[in-house]
Amino acid sequence: MKLTVSESAGFCFGVDRAVQMVYEALEKHVPVATLGPIIHNSDVVNDMVARGARIIHEVSELRPDEHVVIRSHGVGRKVYEEIAGLGNPLIDATCPFVQRIHKIVAEKTAEGYFILIAGDESHPEVQGIVGHCDENYFVFKDEFVLKAYFEKNPKIFEKKLAIVAQTTYNNIIWGECLKVLPKDDPNVALYDTICSATEKRQTDTAALAAQSDCMIVIGGKHSSNTVKLYDVSSGYCPTYHIENADELNTLDLFHAEKIGITAGASTPAHIIKEVVTTMEDMIKNEMTEEDIDFAQAIDETFKKLHTNARVKGIVTDIGSTEVTVDLGAKQTGYVQLSELTNDPTKKPSDIVSVGDEIDLIVIKVNDQDGTAAMSKKRVDEQVGIEKVIKAKEEKTVLTAVVSGVVKGGVNVYYEGVRIFIPASQTGLPREASLDAMKGQEVSFVILEEPERRKSAVGSIKEVLRKEKEAAKTKFWETAEIGKEYEGEVKSLTSYGAFVDLGGIDGMVHISELSWNRIKHPSQVVAVGDVLKVYIKDLDQENDRISLGYKRTEDNPWEKFKANYEVGDVVTAKVVSITSFGAFAQIIDGVDGLIHISQLADRRVENVKDVVSVGDEVQVKITGIDLDNNRISLSIRALLDDADVEDEDEAEDEE
Repeated sequence: MKLTVSESAGFCFGVDRAVQMVYEALEKHVPVATLGPIIHNSDVVNDMVARGARIIHEVSELRPDEHVVIRSHGVGRKVYEEIAGLGNPLIDATCPFVQRIHKIVAEKTAEGYFILIAGDESHPEVQGIVGHCDENYFVFKDEFVLKAYFEKNPKIFEKKLAIVAQTTYNNIIWGECLKVLPKDDPNVALYDTICSATEKRQTDTAALAAQSDCMIVIGGKHSSNTVKLYDVSSGYCPTYHIENADELNTLDLFHAEKIGITAGASTPAHIIKEVVTTMEDMIKNEMTEEDIDFAQAIDETFKKLHTNARVKGIVTDIGSTEVTVDLGAKQTGYVQLSELTNDPTKKPSDIVSVGDEIDLIVIKVNDQDGTAAMSKKRVDEQVGIEKVIKAKEEKTVLTAVVSGVVKGGVNVYYEGVRIFIPASQTGLPREASLDAMKGQEVSFVILEEPERRKSAVGSIKEVLRKEKEAAKTKFWETAEIGKEYEGEVKSLTSYGAFVDLGGIDGMVHISELSWNRIKHPSQVVAVGDVLKVYIKDLDQENDRISLGYKRTEDNPWEKFKANYEVGDVVTAKVVSITSFGAFAQIIDGVDGLIHISQLADRRVENVKDVVSVGDEVQVKITGIDLDNNRISLSIRALLDDADVEDEDEAEDEE
């Protein structure tokens, strides 16, 4: 005898989600009232009641501050309004697939469509759908009822029609209903709303029943989807519908060699397991262990999950805060966003897609609920940790984006592993703010592995140091006096400017920054300026590089030499006064001295009695000493020349 359990048997996503939400509320000691039994399974419902949950059937039954749970079947719009009117906290466990139907019928009703609903009008899910249609609907259970409605209401096709199905509707009957509908009618909007899990469960059940001598369908007697599984299976082989293992002793199973087992969407894994275990005990009383390897039969059916085990799962649904996965086990796996990634900017849909096979680690298994909490992040971290350890051993430079500033440093994440970079290892000055680093891509090396730590420790500074050393080596290989470079001014001091030549700094002395006299380098350059410099002197032993910036062609003395000579009369500006005379600027960077004896054609006791700083005066160049950059100027010489001219004119008149 062989036992085979359908792969899709048991809790569906919507039921699993609803049950989980109720248990989470109960664990927080929140007063809970479910609007109707949370699922059609007495074992689960009784357990919830034992834990403190109440079952109510009308919103008016709510107690003050009691949290009302809307079950996965969903409710109509008026129920939401009633709850809002009372002000009770709401836990909305409506299945997302059912919510989609609510949205469709509400939108289409608002657009003037008449809604056709395939389903059981007494089922709470259908009643909830109806509650979003504004009395503009018709519910039909099969193709015969639909056809009869069309024959009785021939003018219905003059309206725009929208057709949906209960999520647990029989997929085969749905196919027959579609044949009754007019084809390619633009006024007919058809929506495939049968839950994919329901469709798969029915398809799997049909396939298993076709290969079995008999089938056992486990689930509540009032569970719509379980009844539909029974109907599907009955078309292939004798089928029994039971709620739990207690009913097995009423069945005649020993004539069958192949027994198939499936379960409705509201059947917990532990009940399925109990049925299989009970069957094993019953069969052992009729057969010897030589006849069947029961352990092997069970192992083939169930995949065991153990905490901290690494398994693979297929993504079946993606929500805003969690991902549901098929683990090939009796438990439905779910991965919270916090266990998908460390990146706070990511959504589940940014990380995985439906159908993806992903590696997971089991965090917690709940056999009672048929769920398992999983983590992708921890798998990624394990892989990442191995890469980080290898990077430390091989001194590999890694790159990542700074995710945040924390006390004492910044965090980056590499392959899911948190790397803490202390402020002292960021490469920034001690007083600099770390906030500017957030969002920047940085290169770093690993200083400490994440062993026995929640994070590794990295260093940007070490990378910069090595880059600087490499740049120095490269620089000294090609550096020579006179070679020109283009570099950025990194810092200023009172005596000069330091220029980055590509990983190594050289200094331009203040005297080399300008041909004019300046008191501070900031009068000529600023940090960040790019200068064209050349090497004046090199001292490799002490890593000292003297740079030149002034150009010969810009030398004002060269300009003076080319344009002026002794005897020229020029306009000069007095720039300073001394006890022995006044200095006057002829052109930028070139001053000449007007000696006190040359200020006037008389004796001058005090220079300031004749000129002041800022005065513009006519002077005659009386001497040029280019070797010492000295120029002699004279006002008196012009006056003497004027006197001579006057005497000459007087002689001419005589």
